[in-house]
Amino acid sequence: MNTSQPTGPVRADEKSVLADIAGMLATLLDEYGLEDVEIGMETRFNRDLELESIDLVTLAGHLEARYGQQVNFAEFLAGMELDEIIELTVGRLVEHVVQCLKATEVS
Repeated sequence: MNTSQPTGPVRADEKSVLADIAGMLATLLDEYGLEDVEIGMETRFNRDLELESIDLVTLAGHLEARYGQQVNFAEFLAGMELDEIIELTVGRLVEHVVQCLKATEVS
């Protein structure tokens, strides 16, 4: 399977990316029996969603499957301090994804 290309049409706007990521997170949370969790730009991965590091690895796989290799979640996290990762919001990830998608549109 070639994961370097995005699956389906990809729109590089915050609203679309937030909807995609919220869907990915809902799938992850559903595995824990957590349904109907509000996911917005201010939602924090650690405090609000209580995601573990293995969940972030799973999310990275979902991001790559959706957006291809143009969005590298591991590289994004590698550039952060531990306290930044702990306080990471969905909004910050959405902004990163949008930037990556727009950068590939230009090139």
